[in-house]
Amino acid sequence: MKEIVVTKQAPAAIGPYSQAIKAGGFVFASGQIPLIPESGEVDGADVKTQARRSLENLTAVLKAAGASLEDVVKTTVFITDMAEFPAVNEVYATYFPANAPARSCVAVAALPRGVKVEVEAIAQLKS
Repeated sequence: MKEIVVTKQAPAAIGPYSQAIKAGGFVFASGQIPLIPESGEVDGADVKTQARRSLENLTAVLKAAGASLEDVVKTTVFITDMAEFPAVNEVYATYFPANAPARSCVAVAALPRGVKVEVEAIAQLKS
């Protein structure tokens, strides 16, 4: 059985997908891009600002599902320029300061709305 997770504290889905799904004791959070939830506008032009907003949006989705960043077991980070990996990594480390989850980072040709970064996660729900 699956449960759809929806929160106004993160941007609404901009396509046919859910912000997250709870299933089998896990939360599967869709990729979060740096949109300001209230306006739907992109937050910042630089990758650090965008990474921060993406991770804040992810935090909000996880909270709505009853989880937190501490519960995350796997993330995937998508960036449009691998040269910006150190800057994204610097911001990412502030959100996962200890016991970081498994992670992949992939450079892609483009992301929705022309943003520079997107972050998705899988978190384990507490019993």
